[in-house]
This record gives sequence, structure tokens and C-alpha cells, in this order.
Amino acid sequence: MKNQLIALLLVIVTYTSYAQSKYEKEINAEIGLGLTSPYESTTDIVSTGFFIQGEYVVKIKSWLELRPYAGFITTSSNGKDIDNNPTNEKVETKAFLLGGKARLRAPIPWVAPYLEVGIGGSIGKFETFTDYTNIEKSGFTYHIPIAFGLELGKNNGVDIGFRYFFLPSAEQFAGAFAVGISFPLKS
Repeated sequence: MKNQLIALLLVIVTYTSYAQSKYEKEINAEIGLGLTSPYESTTDIVSTGFFIQGEYVVKIKSWLELRPYAGFITTSSNGKDIDNNPTNEKVETKAFLLGGKARLRAPIPWVAPYLEVGIGGSIGKFETFTDYTNIEKSGFTYHIPIAFGLELGKNNGVDIGFRYFFLPSAEQFAGAFAVGISFPLKS
């Protein structure tokens, strides 16, 4: 799986390097509330924290974008479930995120809905302790990013959405409610 991830990232970087003179490019900076939750739990637990991410955006078509990204998420548990009841279950993440995504978007001025999917890798520490799971993991693991949201403004320069990074080996997903701003790059 690691070799496939490296090959995919190499293809994305090579393609975006080749595409530099041909397509519109932007930098997108996002910040938001980080969230982590386990795949299975007897109580509803969500840890909160901080999320930041930067993306290099290559607009292939008005409805398709490639987005290599790098980011960071950190979440911690407070020992309570979402109803503020004490629980012995916890899920936490502290990781650097790196990968590539493709965004499908409706090319509509002012409000453009979108959906993203891709593949990436996470380097950090992941803890998932529930009645079903007992995982404490450090190092590298792959993740599957999925996002949806809205691009707002006349030129769709503001991004509001939900980002999820599914981490199968840690049996958790990390994510965020994030707000981003795009900065066009001159060719």
C-alpha cells in the first residue's frame, strides 16, 4: 500500500508540474475545528481540537480540480461523551497529513457545491480506545480523504466545508469543519 501511495503522489506532483503553464492555479489555506471519532463506540464520543491545511489547486476544467495538500490536525479527549456524560472511551489524533484529492464542483458563481475524494498518508499518533477497539499507533498510516462543502463569492474564493480523513488502521476518522480562502497564482 505504501508503494501505491508513493506512486500516486508522484503522478499527482508530475502532472501538476507539467500543468503549470496550461491551467489556472491557486493556493487554498484552511483553518478549522478538528474532530475525531471512532468507527464503533457504545457511546457517542467526539474529540475536538485544531485543524490547518494548505492546498495547491490546479483547475483542469471549470468542474474538476486536482488538489495536492499538506495539513495538521490535533484533537484530545475530555473524558466525556457528546452528551457531557463521563466515559472511559477516548479517541485522539495528532498527525501531519499529506496527499492528493480531486474536487468535482458545480461551476456556479456565488455558491458552488463540491465533493472531494483522494488518498493520502498521515504521520503521527493515533489512539482509539472503545469497548470494541484498543489501538494506540504511532508512525505512518494511509488515509482516505473525503470532503464536501460550498465555494462562496463571485469567484468562489471562500470555501466552507467538512473534511474527513478515514484512518482504517486506527479505526477512526479525523476531520474538521473548516473555512478556507483561495489565492490565485500568476502564471
